[in-house]
Amino acid sequence: MNAPKRFSMIREFHLADWFTLANAGCGTGAIFSTMTYLETNAVSHVYIACALVIAAFVFDVLDGSIARWRQQSSVLGRELDSLSDVISFGVAPAMIAYGCGMQGLFDRIILVYFVVCGVSRLARYNVTAEALSDGGDKVKYFEGTPIPTSLALVILLMVAAANGAVRETLWFGEIILGGFKLHPLVLLFAVSGSLMISRIRIPKP
Repeated sequence: MNAPKRFSMIREFHLADWFTLANAGCGTGAIFSTMTYLETNAVSHVYIACALVIAAFVFDVLDGSIARWRQQSSVLGRELDSLSDVISFGVAPAMIAYGCGMQGLFDRIILVYFVVCGVSRLARYNVTAEALSDGGDKVKYFEGTPIPTSLALVILLMVAAANGAVRETLWFGEIILGGFKLHPLVLLFAVSGSLMISRIRIPKP
């Protein structure tokens, strides 16, 4: 009796939603690759992690394009997109940064702040999307920078890894504050997170 209800959600997925799930899969893979780097110290895993975040971005762009092309959008799709983005452009970049050497107490606080800002930004967008669309079908602008902009940080870390600037040789070194480490490079994550929760209006394409 309950079988049809149990499997009905699968039938509600549109083509764009599968691309969204691919986004989440890439982000999860990036986290696993970073964990492997921490265990093996093989920098190739940093490259793989960063490449997977780039792939997640491609899937994120494609799911929106496909949804517009097929004129299929839903609340489910929007929630899937937000949850996937948190993984791929929030948790995964923070994890890559940690793996690359931003492991001091202040580093971790800032990386947590970055992820929390990303979550807050997506939640704010979801609950205000209808108001921002002015009653239409399309949101006209973003408030705060979109979380996928963290891709720039991931590319920066990929370049750093390619130049051997990870862990003890991380760009800009480290500072000791109150007996705890802070790597100045992590401040870019603080800036990125702050921009995400700002009230800056960015036109939505």
